[in-house]
Amino acid sequence: MFRFANPEYLYFLISVPILMLFFAYGLYTRKKKLQKIGDLGLLESLMPDVSLKRQILKFVFVVLALVSLIIMMARPQMGMNVDTKERHGIEMVVALDVSNSMLATDVKPQRMDKAKMLVSNIADKMTNDKIALVVFAGQAFIQLPITSDFVSAKMFLDAISPNMVPSQGTNIGEAINLSMNSFTAQKNVQRAIVVITDGEDQAEEAENAAAEAAKKGIHIFVLGTGSPKGATIPMADGGSLRDKEGNIVISKLNEEMCNKIATAGRGAYIHVDNSNIAQERLYYELNKLEKTTLGTTVYSDYAEQFQVFALIALLLLVLDALVLEKKKGYFKRFKFLKNYAK
Repeated sequence: MFRFANPEYLYFLISVPILMLFFAYGLYTRKKKLQKIGDLGLLESLMPDVSLKRQILKFVFVVLALVSLIIMMARPQMGMNVDTKERHGIEMVVALDVSNSMLATDVKPQRMDKAKMLVSNIADKMTNDKIALVVFAGQAFIQLPITSDFVSAKMFLDAISPNMVPSQGTNIGEAINLSMNSFTAQKNVQRAIVVITDGEDQAEEAENAAAEAAKKGIHIFVLGTGSPKGATIPMADGGSLRDKEGNIVISKLNEEMCNKIATAGRGAYIHVDNSNIAQERLYYELNKLEKTTLGTTVYSDYAEQFQVFALIALLLLVLDALVLEKKKGYFKRFKFLKNYAK
């Protein structure tokens, strides 16, 4: 299998036709100037050593050397062998609350940013597992289907904001139901749903959904973000969110609701504050789940081939140096050096 490690350098190949046009234009303008001096046939007889073919040949050598150098910088590689490695891990779905209440700043810098940093740090440690992202407020949506590509997962995580869900609210029950359907069909795999919310959901649907997940062997971990005392919700205009009566809304962490959901889901409730305790506790809980074989990963070893193109470029430049523009120029120089030696 052939590939380029740095294919962006191939864009420099655009310079080749540009150089050819400049060279052709240079020959054309020189021909026009010579025609003004006299007949071209007569001028050629007066300059027997001048060789247009040699000039073109030298230009071809330089252009081909340039092409070789560009390909060398793009680092051509050839796949030499393929190896397989089993991956042992768990499947995890992160259900992140993106309601406006997650913008409260009782956890610095704000509840949502703290939650995203926590998930990102956990993802850095779970290289052999699979992860999916679900966002929810009044409704729940799949942000990222389950994958083992944690680099993409972190990119999708960074893009999460309250603007992603049109209807406000905190429908944890729908988020858990959607998360349950986001796992793979593989059997005998340990699965976990990590719900990150401030728990402002008074419906019993969330507990029922968590209990249903537990029956399927899925562990529910609830990360309560914020403080029971609560905080105001900042708005884009610099003010605070107000209700219909014009009163400032105070968003409080509902730890009782979070505990009930976690208990029903046979998992654990973890309070997220300004420390890293929640991150360490979640990693500890997830690490207790038994790792199972999730499949195999194929690794290809690629051998660098740039040395070949570097050698070609060097040889072309040497040929360009040896070939002179004038006929017999090389032999005259050689004769001069021979006489000088005597």
